[in-house]
Amino acid sequence: HIHHAAASKPQSTQSSTHITHKFFIGSDPTLLIGITIMVRYLSLAIASLVASSNASNLRSPVIFQNVARNLSYEFIAGYGPDSSVTDHNAIDLDQKIIEAQVAKLTESSFDLAKKVYMEGGHSKSYAKLTITNGVSADCGDKTLVSGIDNSGVEVVGKVYKSSTSPASEVWVQYQTNDVQASYVGCQVGALAATGDHKTSGCFQPTGTLTGCGADIAYTHDNLLDTANGRTIRGFSTAVESKMLTCAKCPYDDAGYFNKYYGDAAYADKWITAALDGTKTGFTSGRGDADFSTYTLKGRGEAVKKGTAYMAVFMYVIREFEDALDDCTNSCIGCNDDPVHAWDEGVAFYSGSLELQDGLSSGKLLHQLADKRCKNFNTCADEANTMSNVNKQLLQLFNVGQGQLQAGLCDDARETTAKVVDLMYVPMIQGTQRYAYKVQNLSGGEKEKAEGAVFAAAVLPRVFAEDEAAAQTIYDSMKVGASATDHKKVKKAFESVYSALGIKCSDVGGLMDDGTSDYYKGAEPCSDGVSGGGVAGIIIGSVAGGVALVSVGYIFYMRSRERDGNPIFKAAGAERPV
Repeated sequence: HIHHAAASKPQSTQSSTHITHKFFIGSDPTLLIGITIMVRYLSLAIASLVASSNASNLRSPVIFQNVARNLSYEFIAGYGPDSSVTDHNAIDLDQKIIEAQVAKLTESSFDLAKKVYMEGGHSKSYAKLTITNGVSADCGDKTLVSGIDNSGVEVVGKVYKSSTSPASEVWVQYQTNDVQASYVGCQVGALAATGDHKTSGCFQPTGTLTGCGADIAYTHDNLLDTANGRTIRGFSTAVESKMLTCAKCPYDDAGYFNKYYGDAAYADKWITAALDGTKTGFTSGRGDADFSTYTLKGRGEAVKKGTAYMAVFMYVIREFEDALDDCTNSCIGCNDDPVHAWDEGVAFYSGSLELQDGLSSGKLLHQLADKRCKNFNTCADEANTMSNVNKQLLQLFNVGQGQLQAGLCDDARETTAKVVDLMYVPMIQGTQRYAYKVQNLSGGEKEKAEGAVFAAAVLPRVFAEDEAAAQTIYDSMKVGASATDHKKVKKAFESVYSALGIKCSDVGGLMDDGTSDYYKGAEPCSDGVSGGGVAGIIIGSVAGGVALVSVGYIFYMRSRERDGNPIFKAAGAERPV
């Protein structure tokens, strides 16, 4: 059900060697057969390699026999990106600060959480430099410039938003590196207010900027003149332009939420109302919440889960859709941009705190899936450290990346649909868990708020399939519900599992930690089929062996391209192959 939209993307500031030749399937019969076989088996090979791993080693980075893979990028929770996304991966550090502030349970700390939510601090940092020598900034966006930072070493960046910055200023986005722990040396934005800022890598207060025409003398206040171009709030406010009104919009999932709530920025409305203690006031009148009825404890749950599970959630989907839109069919070497978008989606799903193996405690969707698997007996390992959802998603993330690299755009679309279906599973689990807690385990305001936000994160998807089922869930889970009926909530969800592309075994049943058995009435329903949502992707060992040769050769071709020595070269006026 995934549709995809175009969106222009800034070039990475990280210097690297890019593919300069593009291969299209041509008319040479031998070449046509060889390329067709390789392309056809690429995604199958990746799936075979991943599927052959057991739950314990799926946490290890997936490397295809080191065959022409770009190994310079750190892994993200077991996924090997093929582009630089450390800056994107750091968005979870904003989430961490937001959670820390709301946990203090004071109105002033909520104000600070709101500031970080709206202004950011860790992703896409840029400096606003005031020109003092009367020189005009004679360069456009993405021009590389440099100066000296507070540590006395060179700092590099690129001109940013030159069309909107004042004539007396030049804005420079800081260059990032590929080591997550030190990806950027200037982190300020709203962090100046919380005390979590880092300025060692920021431009000196006065200095000279080179690379933009004549040398520019500038002044700069690190704490007041450093901002961020990527924020969690921006993930929500961008839904209108990047998921609903763009070239190939509207996208299905954004459309579901826009229709249900009547607002493209539904997540921002929810989060802002929870921060301020007011009503959401959704245009449609559906899904409303009045947070004036909650104390700071309930509002805090609505905030921190709303940012991660509503705002970030939808933008993850947006990045996968962006990858699909940029994909060029049957072309090896044409798809660096869609692979980068795909990598961004995985980064936003996981976050930097998951580290390279995914075993650490993060703050975003990856961590949620692992937490819920323990509650619903859906973990992939005996130690209950990895959810079946994340196991399947890791497989799909790698498959999708390979499909994009090979120009298998239609296959990548099918993979993306499976990814999105699975992403809803932890939301369903969360809603059912807190419905049970509220009704049967004396759950108070905290549990009611958690249930309300989990429901808010999935209700529009249910509504698209069955409006009555969505209403049943909302009536029990809404803020201020007079009563909560877990049985009705569970039954309503189960009635649409098939339409949502998931199974009973994906969701599982709610466990009683005291007895190591399911709570009565919370047992999993039965679908009669074992396994998860990637059934059909796994292939036999014979086909996998053939595919392995194909995928290795494709990655070998890509490495030859990066080295400037392509296997296939265009001759004369012939169409490039």
